[in-house]
Amino acid sequence: MLRTTIAGSLPKPSWLAEPEKLWAPWRLEGAELEQAKKDAALVWLKEQEADGIDVVTEGEQFRVHFVHGFLEQVEGIDWQKKTRMGIRNDRYVVEVPTVTGPVRRKAPVHREQAAFLRAHTDHGIKFTLPGPMTICDTIADAHYGRRADMAMAFAELLNEEAKELEAAGVDVVQFDEPAFNVFMDEVRDWGIAALERAIEGLSCTTAVHICYGYGIQANIDWKKTLGSEWRQYEAIFPALNESKIQQVSLECANSKVPLSLLGLLDRKVLLVGAIDVASETVETPEQVAQTLRAALEHVDAARVQPCTNCGMAPLPRHVAEGKLKALGAGARLLRKELGVVE
Repeated sequence: MLRTTIAGSLPKPSWLAEPEKLWAPWRLEGAELEQAKKDAALVWLKEQEADGIDVVTEGEQFRVHFVHGFLEQVEGIDWQKKTRMGIRNDRYVVEVPTVTGPVRRKAPVHREQAAFLRAHTDHGIKFTLPGPMTICDTIADAHYGRRADMAMAFAELLNEEAKELEAAGVDVVQFDEPAFNVFMDEVRDWGIAALERAIEGLSCTTAVHICYGYGIQANIDWKKTLGSEWRQYEAIFPALNESKIQQVSLECANSKVPLSLLGLLDRKVLLVGAIDVASETVETPEQVAQTLRAALEHVDAARVQPCTNCGMAPLPRHVAEGKLKALGAGARLLRKELGVVE
């Protein structure tokens, strides 16, 4: 009960990429780079184990970006044909690569990385993949014509990948869908259907992460426009609750999401974000426990897993380390209160 995990990403060590920066290029090449990625993954793996994180990740040390790390191995994408596109409903505008033909994986993308992680820990392991809707909101379409059609095409590739991750020993496959709190009608119309296609036939645990984004300035500024209560999830939680996905990860620490909305997900295991990734202040164990207690007013403890709000890739490394320790200690504190035998 109250098994801890994290949303996914962790900071890159300074010898691997520029710290505290999303999209930071690698500082090494070739065989040296591949070894450095493994070294970084091991650093964070052992840090999570030491801090009491029960279901661990490789911290996304093998990829520059949570979406493009997968897309780089997909055919049908022209990386030289840049299209200027608004991301997350025009929250920010960037030049993105363009889908120009049918998409297909060149080869397994993360299978060997998952196998590496499995070989180095006895803990439960989670691997994250970008969700189909978020992929479609991060890359331009000059082939499919409808986002729903492109999402389903990517869902098929993600399903192939997820099955290989499961075969490599992954216990939880999580799909990251920050677009789920932006396009509410589309989530109900085709977003959940694409997500279900991505998990089709899996026996491992499946999860979706739907937070309000990394603690970067564009997201912080956007949240200021959302009012005193963030009720976007109210529009999609009932449909998500009826879906085949097993776990839902969302932010609760320093969040304006009314925790009463958790009651709309009474069929799901909830990964309750008790670590604020938009602040460099390290929580105390008691603060973590208090966030979890507030969630337990709406969800029974058997369905709660203490988690981070989102990925911690942009944070300073020492801050992320402190937050991992706080998460593990806060969960232990609450388990003790509830009389849970560890």
